[in-house]
Amino acid sequence: MIGRLFGNLSQKVPSLLYRVSLVMKPQVVFVLGGPGAGKGTQCSKIVESYGYTHLSAGDLLREERAREGSEFGQLIANYIKEGKIVPVEITINLLRKAMEATMKENENKFRFLIDGFPRNEDNLQGWNSVMDGKADVKFVLFFDCSNEVCINRCLERGKSSGRTDDNRESLEKRIQTYLQSTRPIIDLYEKQGKVRTIDASRSVDEVFADVKAILDKEG
Repeated sequence: MIGRLFGNLSQKVPSLLYRVSLVMKPQVVFVLGGPGAGKGTQCSKIVESYGYTHLSAGDLLREERAREGSEFGQLIANYIKEGKIVPVEITINLLRKAMEATMKENENKFRFLIDGFPRNEDNLQGWNSVMDGKADVKFVLFFDCSNEVCINRCLERGKSSGRTDDNRESLEKRIQTYLQSTRPIIDLYEKQGKVRTIDASRSVDEVFADVKAILDKEG
């Protein structure tokens, strides 16, 4: 099933994104950090101030999981519950469709924050394979935060979020997945000089002051 999806994806990607890219390729900033590092909160503030479109890989997966008739809903649910990373073909397909829809609606909306992706080497290789030449990754915003702060924030969020993975058992699995799978991706981009690191343990406003300084410098 996943192989079929990836084959279809490879055929479809050049169509709309290629036509749009004649005008402007999507300009992408990857947003990474542990669960509870404040990625979503900061992305919302960036959208308000800088006009980016925020695409959360996790939110897109949760929406697809809940969508009636989704052939991947149960598969996604099982991966999320176990704190594992969903197969890359599914995630890239959802991101691609979201970017296409945004740019089709408004050709000036070509700047995207992709939050929570790429989360492992498989994600990165999948992105490079499918999106190479079709989107420009400008840099990585890395929200650096201690594990304990991240866990406490998520437990607090879980009281009102309704998210099935905001509990200590799932969180500890997610933290381990992040350390084993995502940190090496951040290190890889660091070697390319593409990482902009922010101390995310501080208040929302203090963190956003650093975010603004980076975005103003990057243009």
